[in-house]
Amino acid sequence: MSGPRPSALLSAKLLGYLAAIITVSIWAAFLVGTRFAITKNFSVEEILILRLLPAAIIMAPLMLQLGILPPGNNLITRLIFALGASALFPWVLSVGLYYSPASNAGALAPGTLPFWTALIAYLIVHEKPEFSRQIGLFIILFGALLIGILKLDADIANLTWVGNILFLLGAALWAIYSVLFRQSGIAPLHGLVIGLFWGSIVFVPILLIFGEVSFQHANLSNIFLMIILHSFIVGILAMLLFTYAVKILGAAQTAAFGALTPILSMLGGIFLLDEIITPVKLLGICLVTIGVVFASGALRFTKK
Repeated sequence: MSGPRPSALLSAKLLGYLAAIITVSIWAAFLVGTRFAITKNFSVEEILILRLLPAAIIMAPLMLQLGILPPGNNLITRLIFALGASALFPWVLSVGLYYSPASNAGALAPGTLPFWTALIAYLIVHEKPEFSRQIGLFIILFGALLIGILKLDADIANLTWVGNILFLLGAALWAIYSVLFRQSGIAPLHGLVIGLFWGSIVFVPILLIFGEVSFQHANLSNIFLMIILHSFIVGILAMLLFTYAVKILGAAQTAAFGALTPILSMLGGIFLLDEIITPVKLLGICLVTIGVVFASGALRFTKK
């Protein structure tokens, strides 16, 4: 029995590359779009509600089909599955974007994700990365330091450092979720609907009670655009495209495309948000990008 034709394999691989490129472009658009929205006409709480509720309504039939009980043997694990990816990580990242530029977010959130994932995997399952990946992780860390994660500005009105720390915290939270998710063995789509259900049931009421949710500074057109971006494009489409890319290209090669996110976020910040990129910051972003390529395992070299 003959296998798939070479032309079919090539077409599938090209579709995998396209899916990966669109995914990282969506990630960058999320960072730039959220930074714009929360500095103009939306609160962080309003953005999160528009992210959770419409997507939860769309995915409700799958919730009934797949189930909404989070996996895990203890309460902490179940809470991470229920709220980590759907609500807690986006909330931390969105608050960070209120204080710090999108170009910082691109390098310090998705950019440092391989570093945090490797660290969490080592602490939880004692998984040690190979030598080339270790080099990439240290390059990421050095690039993040250059961007200014340890700089506490003397001017109390400039709280960029708060946003930078929140980006790192958000990446660490996503890394914990990723490691636990990999151990759980559940399908990505199932994980998505679990998060959307519990994020909407638990997090949305908290946001309505304690947050700033009035939509008084946004018109219907603004609200519709945010629903499209956050619920459908980021919340559903990016997840499905990422899963498809991993299936076709493999996890390491797909992760290498994540190196584009800091670059795309920087370009979006410059051209759409008038962000200023200093030479040191540019060097840091480039180092993080290079580090992501090595840390993903896409490039390897042998330790002498």
